Amino acid sequence: MLSGSLFLRRMGVIAAPALLAMTTGALAQSHPLTLGMSCAQARSLVSSQRAIVLNTSAFTYGRYVGSYGYCVLGETTEPAWVPTADTPQCPVGYQCVSRTRPARN
Repeated sequence: MLSGSLFLRRMGVIAAPALLAMTTGALAQSHPLTLGMSCAQARSLVSSQRAIVLNTSAFTYGRYVGSYGYCVLGETTEPAWVPTADTPQCPVGYQCVSRTRPARN
């Protein structure tokens, strides 16, 4: 029979690679890249998903929504454009932005 300490070390050696495999899969997942699709495809994706995170380049991304109903309380929508394979500024839908209150003087 193994001592408690030796048992825990052996379990750590077995469990560590399994945990690493699970986390790297999640980290490797990416969002659809708008530069790899047409404007119509990007618009259709936002429309069908209603709210989606899209990569707009290798290093940038944003959350795009189909309507105001997919923003949180205190946010409103503003039109959003992204670059696609066929259009430098494709109107895909909206982005949620914080509502600003007018300053009191």
